[in-house]
Amino acid sequence: MFARFTCVALFCSWALWSCKPPEVNVATWPQGVKYEVFVLSFADGNGDGKGDLKGLTAKLDYLQDLGVNGIWLMPIMNAPSYHKYDVMDYKSIHADYGTPEDFRAFIAEAHRHGIKVIIDLILNHTGTEHPWFKGATQGKNNPYRHYYVWAKKDSIRTQMAKKTTSFDSDNITQWHPVNGDTQAEHYYGYFWAGMPDLNFDNPRVKQEFMEIGKFWLSDMQVDGFRLDAARHIFPTDRAADNHAFWQEFRQAMQYLKPDVYLVGEVWADAKEVAPYLKGLPSLFNFDMGYAITDVVNAGRDTMKLIERYKRISDYYRASTPEYTDAIFLKNHDQNRILSELGGDPGKMRVAAGILMTLPGTPYVYYGEEIGMLGKKPDEYIREPFVWATDDKAKENLQTSWEQPRYSTAQTVTPASLQQNDPASLYNAYRNLIHFRNSSKALTFGTIDPSGVNVAEVVSFKRTHEGETVLVLHNVSDVEVTVTLENSNAAFNTIVFDSNGTTKLNNGELTLPAYATVILKPKQA
Repeated sequence: MFARFTCVALFCSWALWSCKPPEVNVATWPQGVKYEVFVLSFADGNGDGKGDLKGLTAKLDYLQDLGVNGIWLMPIMNAPSYHKYDVMDYKSIHADYGTPEDFRAFIAEAHRHGIKVIIDLILNHTGTEHPWFKGATQGKNNPYRHYYVWAKKDSIRTQMAKKTTSFDSDNITQWHPVNGDTQAEHYYGYFWAGMPDLNFDNPRVKQEFMEIGKFWLSDMQVDGFRLDAARHIFPTDRAADNHAFWQEFRQAMQYLKPDVYLVGEVWADAKEVAPYLKGLPSLFNFDMGYAITDVVNAGRDTMKLIERYKRISDYYRASTPEYTDAIFLKNHDQNRILSELGGDPGKMRVAAGILMTLPGTPYVYYGEEIGMLGKKPDEYIREPFVWATDDKAKENLQTSWEQPRYSTAQTVTPASLQQNDPASLYNAYRNLIHFRNSSKALTFGTIDPSGVNVAEVVSFKRTHEGETVLVLHNVSDVEVTVTLENSNAAFNTIVFDSNGTTKLNNGELTLPAYATVILKPKQA
């Protein structure tokens, strides 16, 4: 079992960057830090053990204090599964989460807190319980028949030979019989038999989603969408059709809301991701999430990290110069980051430091900021948020829909305790986010190598409108000394120190283990 986060000797030296956040927040939308929420696990507002919109509304002060300016809600629409990616009504709120009125109240209150809201929109597929699919299975003359993709029985063997493995390695075949009738035509479902893929060669399907987008943007006042499985709208050998579709979708959504925020999931390498940016101006950077994890676990080979980021950004910029990188450590489809880092709190802190100092808009997966743990299957990377000790869990709105395997009040120090502990992981995240929000260079700036060539140190410069900061992260478990020379010699003032014990004397910077430090030139 992993060690609990407490303020033992290891942490007593970790110091707050500041007791108060800076007064000036430069991170205007869509820039700024975002927070991914699985509503079912976050906060229980009505005492039934399930997270809901009233509970989420009650926790907006927590998110505002953390410093985020955007929330991404995983699916909230009516669906039969716990995860709700198998949608059965696109214009609904799942009853466990509340009512449309609860959602509107949440949106209004989030906006009052200065927080925008984006929701998961699943275009690639519906659930088998959706009325469209139920109609489609009634025969070829049903008007919904061509909303989905079908194959004749005799061609299934050929199609099966072309099948790929699903993203979570379940070896699911992509062609499925209706009600187990293997003699009938099969429908295409890339991820799972319970989620049949839609047919976007049918103009009526496209029009359905234009209307659905209008409902959420205009009627429900959301600020944008996270677009699930964006590379699977058409088969992978029709990538150009995928790119064209998203450009059409973007244009339609911007007509409804000119400042709509669209962020897409294209789980692939940078070369394949880049062309999607013309239609989806923000895409999750899976490559960098893996790269940060690898470098922090290795404790060295740090120069490769910024080289890798530059290669990714070169691919992106060649596609379009106007994009916003969505960077993150892990999300709801991956083992939690602290588990991937072996439960090591030092590695966790420096990984967060790297995330919060890179370009783009950082995303935090709920509970990451308090050190929640989790490994697949998926239910165990989406466990209830740990708000309080067991005796105070219910009064703190902690959910109980699932018996957690990894994140309990015995393995993770609850958020209510971490908020009052200056040395906690929560406050490490909070300080990083607030400092980033105060810095134009970190929020908007370009990134360039710093010239620091120390195997244990990730280092780079961020520049915006004449403001340049020098960023250094020691990803090793030992103290490292860096000589600031040449152009780096001008950076003689520490403006952020993650643990408060970094030393700078005559150009010699001594970085403690797992420290994040930011420097500026001294003002004249």
